[in-house]
Amino acid sequence: MSGGIALLERAVTYTLGALAAVTPDALSRPTPCAGWDLRALLVHLNDGLVALHEAVELGHIAVDPPPGDRPGDGADLVSVVRANATGLLGAWTHAEGPGKVMIADLPITAAIVTSTGAVEIAVHGWDVARACGVRKPIPDALAEQLLPLSALLVTDQDRPVRFAAPVPLPASANPADLLLAHLGRDPS
Repeated sequence: MSGGIALLERAVTYTLGALAAVTPDALSRPTPCAGWDLRALLVHLNDGLVALHEAVELGHIAVDPPPGDRPGDGADLVSVVRANATGLLGAWTHAEGPGKVMIADLPITAAIVTSTGAVEIAVHGWDVARACGVRKPIPDALAEQLLPLSALLVTDQDRPVRFAAPVPLPASANPADLLLAHLGRDPS
């Protein structure tokens, strides 16, 4: 489980850096995800952070979470995302940890849950930076570890509903660009 937590920590740290670029004016900007603005992306990112926190605290993730309070706009939205990101790290770091996390009636190892969370958080951190007009590449060492996970986690069955088609790149591209391209983002 510690490997997944370490990945999660590095992904959250990267994304916290990207959040520093968010201004209230940027919330209506488009993101690399077609049809999403930065506000919607931050709400989605926050939902993922809450689900990952639920996994460690409760040992399960609700497939259809009950409707709850959504974070506000502007500085409030970014503050809520930051607080949930740092709270998530604290919860996983100090957890004696569930060995398994239930998603519906399917048991998943905690390491898979944290590793999946790391992929999502890091890539959405890149999305945030890009929407804010900031060049903040995912660190190659992190991307090298996330890339093989993304190949296992995102398949053709996930496209085009959850992810866009992969963007063709030469195999010699750097790991961060290959990760982004696999997940349907144009790294250029």
